[in-house]
Amino acid sequence: MPKKKISKEKSIRRTKRLTELAICAVLLVGGGICVKGMVDRSNTVSTNSYKDKAEVEVTDPTEVTTEEFDPNKIIYTSKAVKTKDKFAGNLILVNNDHQYFTNGNEDLVSIYDANVERGLEECFSTVDNTYSIRRDTYGPMADMIKAFYDQYHLNTLVIYGSYRTTAFQQQLYDADLAETGSEESVRVAKPGFSEHETGYAFDFSLYYDDHYADYDGTGDYSWFNGNCWKYGFILRYPENKTDVTKFQYEPWHFRYVGVPHAFYMAKNGICLEEYEQLVEQHPYSGEHLEFTVDGGKHMEVYFVASDDGSEETMVPVPSGYKYEISGNNSTGFIVTVYKDEKAEPEAAETQPASQPETQAETAPAEETQPQE
Repeated sequence: MPKKKISKEKSIRRTKRLTELAICAVLLVGGGICVKGMVDRSNTVSTNSYKDKAEVEVTDPTEVTTEEFDPNKIIYTSKAVKTKDKFAGNLILVNNDHQYFTNGNEDLVSIYDANVERGLEECFSTVDNTYSIRRDTYGPMADMIKAFYDQYHLNTLVIYGSYRTTAFQQQLYDADLAETGSEESVRVAKPGFSEHETGYAFDFSLYYDDHYADYDGTGDYSWFNGNCWKYGFILRYPENKTDVTKFQYEPWHFRYVGVPHAFYMAKNGICLEEYEQLVEQHPYSGEHLEFTVDGGKHMEVYFVASDDGSEETMVPVPSGYKYEISGNNSTGFIVTVYKDEKAEPEAAETQPASQPETQAETAPAEETQPQE
């Protein structure tokens, strides 16, 4: 082969290789620039001047906890209650400063007739067959006296004072003033301010050998002082609380308030005035008063102020549990929850609450000993 032809072929191959190398170099350089740009963009992100520059705390989903549903937690609903009903109920406070506003619907029962019906004539009697008392108070009173009779076999107890009309209370008050010559009685409550006008109170006396004797709550009769709470009664005017009640010591005067409240007062040695003040310190929106009655019943008590600018007050009540509402005769309502007793839902409409026939008056026979 001629020499010139060989040299030309070598030159062509060399030129081809140089061209390929140049193209590869260009490609490598271009690829490097692209990679560098991508790296730079991944490392630096410009800040949007229109965005909030504050750091956002991200919560780890595995650390989030939720409150477990408690099937025993009480759910409250709102019940419409007539505001004027704050003057009614077994927990109303009636004393020299708080008048009783009768509504003429005390639902009274004749004590004599009820005793005959229950066969209790031998257990206790009344001064006069016209004596009456509230129906819901007679039952516990009769049960209490029957229990005492069964234990001591004494039938000397006499109901010496029970329900009174305001008119009859006036007669007693005037008679006491005439006897003492005073301008104000310290032994008989003012008309309109006596617990006897509510129908929730009664007085004991004793009957021996055709004559009456004062009841002093001593001897076998001290049983009532220690057991009356079991039937919902309190000794209304204790000897050590005269500075609070503003009444003299009356060992014969008992008042119905309901078992839970009678228990709490007896256990803690407080009178009704003090208990009412205590309950007001436990509003629905705050910590409720909780305690356990002997026998294991768990109670919850709280206060709801009356809406005095409205005909109705919305009172939070527990859904599905037994409860009672009573006025306190001044500022509002006391709700008592029986936490161990379920109740059927009420027929009356309620809404979710924020959590956290007239009976004729019969005046009893005139009493001879001074009574509240």
